[in-house]
Amino acid sequence: MPVVSTAGFGWIWPISSGFFTRSLTAGYVETKPEKPSRSSVRRNHRWFLPALAALMAAGPLALPAPTAAQPIVNRALMEPEDDFPVALRNRSRHAQTLNNQHSAHGILLKDLHTGRTLYEYGSDRRLSPASLTKIMSALVILESGRQEDLVTVSRTAAAAPKTHLRLRPGHVYHLGDLLKAMLITSANDACLAAAEHVGGSEERFVALMNAKAAALGLTDTHFSNACGFDAPEHYATAADLAKLSEVALQDPVFRSLVREEIQLISPVNANRTYLLKNTNRLLGKFPGVEGVKTGFTSRAGRCLIAKVSQDGKELLLVLLHANRRWNTAASLINYGLQQR
Repeated sequence: MPVVSTAGFGWIWPISSGFFTRSLTAGYVETKPEKPSRSSVRRNHRWFLPALAALMAAGPLALPAPTAAQPIVNRALMEPEDDFPVALRNRSRHAQTLNNQHSAHGILLKDLHTGRTLYEYGSDRRLSPASLTKIMSALVILESGRQEDLVTVSRTAAAAPKTHLRLRPGHVYHLGDLLKAMLITSANDACLAAAEHVGGSEERFVALMNAKAAALGLTDTHFSNACGFDAPEHYATAADLAKLSEVALQDPVFRSLVREEIQLISPVNANRTYLLKNTNRLLGKFPGVEGVKTGFTSRAGRCLIAKVSQDGKELLLVLLHANRRWNTAASLINYGLQQR
């Protein structure tokens, strides 16, 4: 019986292949067929779309595959919530008073057209970057030119700590699909499987990451792993991460993936599909946001890199160890959009 890790209440909703009941049991959701009555069909039809939309907003879904018994399953675990939803843009032309020094340990806001730094705080401070690390991992993978490679998930990769998709050992994926999973839903198992394949081992892949950092002049950045787990010698600065993001955003594949809200991936040797939901909650909510990446660990706190195109401006924002990630981001983006 398929299960999906989630938190919430049980729902009954119609699917093309029948009705399914979601029941919360010890932190997991089980799906089981249930024969509907005619009255339940009419009653459930009225609230199906709102309920389905609410479920997608709240967390993972388990859906039946259209042509087989194996269900479509998303096992991605979202980062801890903080202060969403954000306040949208204040159209006032008056400059906002910024008191963000205490809301993030590292901040850099840059105008990409002029190259001017619009706001910074602690931007040269070495901090844990959490899953912002995956921007460098993705860049190394993309520069390998091997996105069509087939990758077999190892036991080591499948055992990667959350956030993860719970990929199964022996399942085979296109490298490009693993790239989607690591950038969109920040899946550590997908990232580690990709790193092992491209580098031959995670250690050799990390050496490629550090070589690329040196080539880009990221003098205050060093990586100890491919995914962004906390480690004494795993650090970056907001300034270095801004440089890295600018380079990565020049790649059309990277630029496209980080702005995707929803994607699907499947192994080539198993009837299983994962629905990927972007961890960047500004996408589709704050006008002009085009990616880039979120991150969270207990040491790094909540991290965010966001690119915004609006009113003829292009902004890049880096937040490290932010207490109120989304509203701090909204405040800084609003401020940047008002600058002349």
